[in-house]
Amino acid sequence: MRTPLLAVQGLSVTLPGRDGLRQVVTDVSFSVEAGQVLGVVGESGSGKTLSLLALLRLLPPGGYAHAQRALFDGRELLDLPTQAVSALRGRDIAVVFQDPLAALNPVLSIGAQLGNVLRQHFSLTRAQRLARSRELLVKVGIEDPVLRLRQYPHELSGGMRQRVMLALALAGEPRLLIADEPTTALDVTLQASLVSLIQHLQRESGLTVIWVTHDLALLARIADRIVVLKAGVAVEEASALQLFTAPVHPYTRSLLRAAGVTE
Repeated sequence: MRTPLLAVQGLSVTLPGRDGLRQVVTDVSFSVEAGQVLGVVGESGSGKTLSLLALLRLLPPGGYAHAQRALFDGRELLDLPTQAVSALRGRDIAVVFQDPLAALNPVLSIGAQLGNVLRQHFSLTRAQRLARSRELLVKVGIEDPVLRLRQYPHELSGGMRQRVMLALALAGEPRLLIADEPTTALDVTLQASLVSLIQHLQRESGLTVIWVTHDLALLARIADRIVVLKAGVAVEEASALQLFTAPVHPYTRSLLRAAGVTE
């Protein structure tokens, strides 16, 4: 068996609340091998996104995480110095967030935002950054990249903004892409287009993907393995084939029935 690119064991996350600290994720374990797609599924509030943001030290103020291990390519993520974590974000592990309008900077052009990411991770001249920015927009299916680089997020459609978010995530040439429900705000046609694009990029570059979603029907098409979360607890992890043909946990079976996916 190959060594996983990311292996997490016993992850717990605690956040401050009105009545003090509250543990919102408890003893979650999962792993993903290089080049695979791991689906993380569960209802809203199940801890899907928090579990992954915790690994990148992106929890809200006052929140903290601990784990028996959280290894990315042999490095213990939760023990890395702050500077090392900052260098890892975007370069080794990148995130495509659910709401691009909230994630993008409204006062910077698309070109400026791409240029900032490239400047952070690579030693490129201004001309090289501009050329690479154009390439990235073309790579994610955006036409007329020269025009789009001059525009601001509010001037783009929802689908185009999400493609820009994907371009920003790919700018650092990461090994692991976390897709945090990136199709939720899009219509069905745009959803299918974005899923196909990420699948193509994954096959083209050997990208490893963790796809956070509540959509089991989507994971049936794209995932190699799936971990199911309920109320901050991982109730089941299995290959996609095993989970859809022989689910073990009652909660998984209820999700399959609700999604209209045959067991």
